[in-house]
Amino acid sequence: MTDINLSSFIWSVADLLRGDYKQSEYGRVILPFTVLRRMDCVLAPTKKAVLAELALRKKAGVNPEPFLLKKAGLKFVNTSALDLRTLMGDQDHIAENLRAYIQGFSASVRDIFERFEFHTQIDRLAKAKLLYLVTEKFAHIDLHPTTVSNAAMGVVFEELIRRFAELSNETAGEHFTPREVIRLMVNLLFIEDSEALTKPGVVRTLYDPTAGTGGMLSVAEEHLHEQNPGARLVMYGQELNPESYAICKADMLIKGQDIGHIVFGNTLSNDGLPGQHFDYMLSNPPFGVEWKKSEREIRREAEEQGFNGRFGPGLPRVSDGSLLFLLHLVSKMRPAKDGGSRFAIVLNGSPLFTGGAGSGESEIRRYLIENDLVEAIIGLPTDMFYNTGIATYVWVVSNRKPTARRGRLQLIDASSFWQRMRKSLGSKRKELSPEHIEDITRLFGACEDVTRDGTPISRVFRNGDFGYRTITVERPLRDEDGNVVLATKGRTKGQPVPDTGLRDTENVPLGEDVQAYFDREVRPHVPDAWVDHDRTKIGYEIPFNRHFYVFTPPRPLADIDSDLKVVTGRIVAMIGVLSK
Repeated sequence: MTDINLSSFIWSVADLLRGDYKQSEYGRVILPFTVLRRMDCVLAPTKKAVLAELALRKKAGVNPEPFLLKKAGLKFVNTSALDLRTLMGDQDHIAENLRAYIQGFSASVRDIFERFEFHTQIDRLAKAKLLYLVTEKFAHIDLHPTTVSNAAMGVVFEELIRRFAELSNETAGEHFTPREVIRLMVNLLFIEDSEALTKPGVVRTLYDPTAGTGGMLSVAEEHLHEQNPGARLVMYGQELNPESYAICKADMLIKGQDIGHIVFGNTLSNDGLPGQHFDYMLSNPPFGVEWKKSEREIRREAEEQGFNGRFGPGLPRVSDGSLLFLLHLVSKMRPAKDGGSRFAIVLNGSPLFTGGAGSGESEIRRYLIENDLVEAIIGLPTDMFYNTGIATYVWVVSNRKPTARRGRLQLIDASSFWQRMRKSLGSKRKELSPEHIEDITRLFGACEDVTRDGTPISRVFRNGDFGYRTITVERPLRDEDGNVVLATKGRTKGQPVPDTGLRDTENVPLGEDVQAYFDREVRPHVPDAWVDHDRTKIGYEIPFNRHFYVFTPPRPLADIDSDLKVVTGRIVAMIGVLSK
């Protein structure tokens, strides 16, 4: 059964809920039951052995838990004699038996169902006389890992969440990222470390501060295991949405990860993994979401800790917190002397250019570029995400750049690398094929200028190419007779008083001398102007589209004139017919 067919089958449970539940509430039942059945199936092969071990250790009077975990070969167990199939044998006591079964799980699993508020749903289903029917439906779904792989299960969870988000008018894209976009990001992360990652017994850490259902973590683990089955990826994450957090935690548990590394809460206002650093990081923070709810905590950290905290370089405007997540990831980078880090983050276009010189956004870009942290920015096609059709960009950031990349920043325009999906999913109408992913990865790996069919698709710049000085151009204030007014006191005594109404600014590339620019571009037009050097500010922006713009000359006038004559002739002929 395919991933989508399986999620459709699970979705059929909604037929039972219709009438007693609103459509927007279906997920409150279906998601926790899906997790429960998955765990039920995962534990099934060792169920008898675990119960036998439990009886043995109880008789010996020792703590049974470590022995049970070893017997199950997992990070969790269930000590109840019940499972979903045996629950079907006692219809009259389904509610108390189901609670007893859940209570038999390890504490880490019970926390998952508390995040789902599952006990509330048990009461509600029982009151509507639906609990047995729903439980029976799930008891007959085969979600054993030999039938449904971990990767397929992840897709099932994401498809279900997407459907529920659409029904409740929530933003589905806040919960997960298209798998092919994650594969591209993982490729970009690992390509420069392929030799190190193939060594036997290698262990690396991976962190996602906006973990969602854990899709990015899972795809990265699959990719690394394909390269090196003996490699181990220790995964960390934080997630704000309770249901997504519960699913992520359940997924990590089943894969044998330490779920103490998956924390709940708002990453920006309350870092759940303070002081920790990681080898690799991935993130797809919500696009253009304001950070007003966390403003007090974030500003306090910025003011009190400065560069010792996460937000020393600056704060963006409150309407878009994307760059805050980027700064958070920078703070989690392992020091270069300890091996350094690399991360990939998906952002919209705003962080590339929003904010003039001296603004929070510009200062953040300045910090990143002057510290030589940005390896590349890849522009993706539009209509790639489930909740938005806007253009998106993958930033690859590292404090251990290869020698060939030092002092340089690569831009890749992959906006034409897509194929149309057979069926749209929300706003997602396009996807990257495996060939597209490989092509983009090769372009990144080569780190050189590439043009195809006259169109540039990869360009490499010096870091300084993105910097500029904003100079303030002043002109003198004049009296009623047109005479220049001079200052009578202060350090500018005897000098022209500037007319604030005529004040203007110019952006001068960092690599160009300010006075030479002024003499060439400004003075010929306003001979009495001067530069107020005290007001000069340094700014950085990345005008991505401008660097890939290809001028298309207009058609020859003779061709346009010929077309107009044809159209005019048709109009005259039509008027002639109407006038008869």
